[in-house]
Amino acid sequence: MYLVDSNVLIEAKNRYYAFYIAPGFWDWLNQGHDQGRVFSIDKVYDELCRGEDELSAWAKVHRGFFHSLDQRTASFFTPLSQWAQSENFNPAALNAFTANNADYLLVAFAAAHSCTVVTHETAGSGSRKRVKIPDACEALGVRWVNTFEMLRAAGVSFGLRP
Repeated sequence: MYLVDSNVLIEAKNRYYAFYIAPGFWDWLNQGHDQGRVFSIDKVYDELCRGEDELSAWAKVHRGFFHSLDQRTASFFTPLSQWAQSENFNPAALNAFTANNADYLLVAFAAAHSCTVVTHETAGSGSRKRVKIPDACEALGVRWVNTFEMLRAAGVSFGLRP
């Protein structure tokens, strides 16, 4: 199962998979969700709905795409927080990551439910100013990929419409 970060949806909407350019991407997300293969979490929904654009409208129409957190997810908060603290991130980075942040919740949910996180972030910059999703995933043994790796692994291809 693929668990999608907000940056994947925002970047897709703003660039290469804009609704009018590649409606097949959005159709695939719907189909993949219906098949139980791809989804996101409520906190990502909240982030997307802050805007008043095509993506926020899509999120509101596809509310079921965004799953709620549960007790299994909460059981990963302590190990995730302990890892972040052990990595000597600066206090502002730790606070930003753990303060009900979508990235934090996404990684915990993925760990709890054996999901692969889909994000545009890349691992390790050595900076202590920001906790990155791939580093947090690796700390908890969670697999992560980018959008294109997800689509390739899922065997997705988009054709032209006449």
